[in-house]
Amino acid sequence: MPWALADAARVSLACGNEYRKDASEADLLRILDMHSQLEEPYIYDHDNDGDALARFMLRVAGEQMIYQEPVGQELARAAAMLTQTTGTREARCLRPGWEEGLLGTSLSHYVGIAQLLWVSAINCAGWFDPTFLEAPGAERICAEIPASTILSVAEKHFVTDTAAFRQANERAQLTTDPLLRRYEYNPLRTTPLVKGYGQGLLAPVSQLVPAKASPLGIYYTGVARFGDAFAQDLGDLFEGYVGRQLGLLPEATVLPEITYGQSQALSVDWIVVTEELVLLVEVKSVRPTAHLRLATERRVKELQRMLGRAYEQIDNTAALIASGRKEFAKVPTDRPVQGLIVTMEPFHIVNAPMQRPLLPATTVPITVCSVGELEDMVTITDATVGRLLLERDADARRSTYALREALSGHDHARNPVLDAGWTSYPWSRGAAEQVPSESAGAAR
Repeated sequence: MPWALADAARVSLACGNEYRKDASEADLLRILDMHSQLEEPYIYDHDNDGDALARFMLRVAGEQMIYQEPVGQELARAAAMLTQTTGTREARCLRPGWEEGLLGTSLSHYVGIAQLLWVSAINCAGWFDPTFLEAPGAERICAEIPASTILSVAEKHFVTDTAAFRQANERAQLTTDPLLRRYEYNPLRTTPLVKGYGQGLLAPVSQLVPAKASPLGIYYTGVARFGDAFAQDLGDLFEGYVGRQLGLLPEATVLPEITYGQSQALSVDWIVVTEELVLLVEVKSVRPTAHLRLATERRVKELQRMLGRAYEQIDNTAALIASGRKEFAKVPTDRPVQGLIVTMEPFHIVNAPMQRPLLPATTVPITVCSVGELEDMVTITDATVGRLLLERDADARRSTYALREALSGHDHARNPVLDAGWTSYPWSRGAAEQVPSESAGAAR
């Protein structure tokens, strides 16, 4: 349970001291067992609060499911989106040279450093020893990425110490409710390596290391330095990246957003026309906030703020198409219409009956999916996307599940956009067949 390990490490770093005895493996197992028995507010609220179950599901999903995204897919997406996708607007931050300016090295090297640190943590009982770079056999690594670059980037972006961690932990506290503390943001997600505990760097939870090099990890790094300008640049690239993925659909016409009316209003970001279906796609480069993860009283407003406009935009575009508006003449009106909201990070249980009523009502069915689910959907080979989505919508229960459920059990081809991202990394030359993918169960 990496989420339990992460919380145990957080409490130890925040509250421990040098006078406590060293913990044994048995001690750790006992701590994890105690973590599984921590009290949950749902136990006290479910009898007199009809919303208690929804809040419980949000907290648990936010705590656990962030560790279940396929790492290879995330790392391949970093290059595919950030270096191989062209935006539609002039960038303010993501200009030539941004990688070195933000990361201290190229994106390719940054991802490679994250992988090196991760592999070391897995194979060396959670440790990365910098002296390894001077040992026999490390020449091949240092020939690709200089040792000085590895050490400087690791120190700048991946490493913290006890004092800095405690300060970050205090700033991260959003609630004073002791039953919700473990669901709060864990600073180890920003700096997954800790120094000051012996020779080398310690990774309390190895799964947190590669997440730093995912698009989401780079998003947080960029926003911390450049603010909203970086978020807007990344959002523009994300919209273009979704269009590239939609372009992989066979026998489908993909139209970009349409400008209409005297006010030059805009439709949804992408319109996909298939033989069975018209799919209206709105792209949102948003991610669940702390209030949503903790299911506080502000969660409804936060959800509506982040996704409400997308629902309205899809419904409005559907009405424009149905009315025969001339600007939408290329979009047929003789087939069903559905909406798809694609987010950069999963919004867990957002399609479920406990969440959907909190968002605007629409005249067409709408599904929220993560970009990872979209990358998997466009590679299905034994069914058309139109048929898959229509069958899913016809099932009252399955239509409330995450889209990934409808994709399981189907045959998938490789995703060439992700493959191109992965093979852009120097260490992957000649090894394209090893790219992890959703369809390659063993790799995942």
